[in-house]
Amino acid sequence: MRKKTLAIVPAAGVGKRMGVDKPKQYLKLAGIPVLFRTLAALNESRAIDEIYLVVPPADMRYVESFIGAAGNFGKIKYLIPGGPTRQDSTRNAILASSAEHEILLIHDGVRPFVTQDLIDRVVRGALEEGAAIAAVAVRDTVKRLDCNQSLTTVSRDDLWLAQTPQAFKREIILKAHEEARKNNITATDDAALVEMMGIPVKLVIGSYYNIKITTPEDLLWGELLAKRGLRCE
Repeated sequence: MRKKTLAIVPAAGVGKRMGVDKPKQYLKLAGIPVLFRTLAALNESRAIDEIYLVVPPADMRYVESFIGAAGNFGKIKYLIPGGPTRQDSTRNAILASSAEHEILLIHDGVRPFVTQDLIDRVVRGALEEGAAIAAVAVRDTVKRLDCNQSLTTVSRDDLWLAQTPQAFKREIILKAHEEARKNNITATDDAALVEMMGIPVKLVIGSYYNIKITTPEDLLWGELLAKRGLRCE
């Protein structure tokens, strides 16, 4: 049996920080919904065999018609109902995967400008090392505020901003989520759960254009990038 790479796309958020009455994944950039752009990048990737899309339970029917109207997203195999948190949503999709999936790649539904090259390099990193994430170096000066409201400068030499995609061998990320649930651990990304098990995570150089659409400012920046034609080339 040929081993497959499964892309898991968490898109079950409600987008409170966006300040609009529609989830951010359905908002449009240059006339195309954010989620469409993300799915198109993954669907076109030669490194991805299948896609599991995680959506709010109440949106299941809407998303089915939403995707159907978009055209051919032939790699989407299942819509998975999301949970109360992103970690819950991702775990639901991981549990729905099977032994035929060697690599599970997790990519935010609201990172629409991921490139084919970045997907390839993260998947390759996971195949070689077991776990890999995209990240970019911190460019701004970083300050720490202490309990006395005083600022000190933190060296940024070893600081990186984690992005998605993040990819893992299935047995590693499955075990990481099982351990997190058993020990009531919550993390801000999947790589952190793997790190807690003492497993090294390979850093793959990401892109500053690989933005996550979470605020009105992100939407403006994304609109500019979309109009300039930046996509999953």
